[in-house]
Amino acid sequence: MSQSLDLPDLDRVDTLAQELALLQDKGKRRIAMLGSRHVPVVAIHLVELMARSLAQEGHSLITSGSQGVNAAVIRGVLEADASCLTVLLPQSLDRQAPEIRDQLDSVLHLIEKPEHDELSLPMASSLCNQEIISRCDQLICFAFHDSETLLTSCRSAEDMGKVVSLLFFD
Repeated sequence: MSQSLDLPDLDRVDTLAQELALLQDKGKRRIAMLGSRHVPVVAIHLVELMARSLAQEGHSLITSGSQGVNAAVIRGVLEADASCLTVLLPQSLDRQAPEIRDQLDSVLHLIEKPEHDELSLPMASSLCNQEIISRCDQLICFAFHDSETLLTSCRSAEDMGKVVSLLFFD
């Protein structure tokens, strides 16, 4: 008995090949980890564990400097190897929440964007995410289905040919 196989679209084959090559590549990667500010506690621990594990493997991680997922990434990487972490802020350090500023004191590679201080936080965050994505090979994003800024960032990363792993909390 013969079976017909539907061939996948060529652009999907290219993406799949890229993802498989990245998984098999034992080299060090530049991984961006972004996510929501409002996160379930259990998820925070998983994000910290993932970030710590990636840093222990020697990968470079880049994130932003807000509460929630990004703060968990910072904590996880700092526990493993502070030299593997870059934090790109959407605005100047002065505009960050006090509890985040304390955590950012331990970050070796901290980039501020004081030129975005006059922008709304969603606009500054969107610009920040774009710059973070431009600096990475892979994006791991933790979001809710209504997290517009993050979902837009993921679409943009896919358009740039980045490998994107999008994990939803809801």
